[in-house]
Amino acid sequence: MPIHERDPWRRPYFSGTNCPPDVHIPTDDADAWRWYPRHRWVYNKLLVAESQGIECAPHGIEPTHYPVFSKPVINLEGMGVGSRMLCSPQDYESHLSAGHMWMRLLTGEHISTDAAVVEGKVCDIRHAKGISLPGGLFDYWIIEAQPRPALEVYLSGWIERHLEDYTGMVNLESIDGHIIEAHLRVTDQWPDLYGAQWLSSVVELYSKSSWPPDLASRRDSFSIALFGPHGHAYRHPEERMIRELTAEPCISSVQITFHADRPAAVHAMPPGGFRLAVINAWNLDAGCRARDELRAFFGLAGARMEPEPSALTPSPVLATGSR
Repeated sequence: MPIHERDPWRRPYFSGTNCPPDVHIPTDDADAWRWYPRHRWVYNKLLVAESQGIECAPHGIEPTHYPVFSKPVINLEGMGVGSRMLCSPQDYESHLSAGHMWMRLLTGEHISTDAAVVEGKVCDIRHAKGISLPGGLFDYWIIEAQPRPALEVYLSGWIERHLEDYTGMVNLESIDGHIIEAHLRVTDQWPDLYGAQWLSSVVELYSKSSWPPDLASRRDSFSIALFGPHGHAYRHPEERMIRELTAEPCISSVQITFHADRPAAVHAMPPGGFRLAVINAWNLDAGCRARDELRAFFGLAGARMEPEPSALTPSPVLATGSR
């Protein structure tokens, strides 16, 4: 399939899209790393921070103040693996790790942005706001209908300066208007919520280096995650249950986001929990009801996770990303 998707639970999003066989579109960072060697430097989070003048350094250079945010310099698996806040010199010494970095702790809204880029110029841009849970998790993402003009000016300027000869999709994650991660790929968690023609536009971007006019009306929608505790063995629900959940008109899709035939420990997951499912919905309440049904199936009825009280206002956020 020319739209390359590694996760079987997301392949149905792309299987029906007509794409020329010689056009290859990445949804995975490992593919993008191989296919775009000129621009793969954006996966180095230390360089991304330095490009914006954000205070940062590799482990081995002790921070001058605390708290700071620590993470691997390069992490192609996503999911916030190895990331944490460091609050003191003792904390830093306890988690000193080769290949990791620290940066100034950013506070505020965590936004995931998908930008269609032709020769360094942004042709289309969309945003999703993450609502956080403790432990580096996201309760859900709001895929926003409205633009964010100030953020778009900042992100477009960064792309023009640093990806001036790049054509393709760019996903940027930002906190408080500063880029924390960059990806040379399309977001594969909620393409169904961008509208029926969006993937066809992505194909045109990669095949013709152009982006057609966006004629569809945009609407707020929601990508809702279900997490369970680490250290458990989970099984997939029957396909009948997934069909029943997606029969609800406000539910767009349901992903069971782990491999049932692999040990839980081999999955890349954030520190606070094991992601079991993602529900994409046009209505938040309907999506949460579907999540509650899945929560009951997984035996987690008494282990409900709640968003942090400050999730809707500026606050420290662990940068786990949408993958």
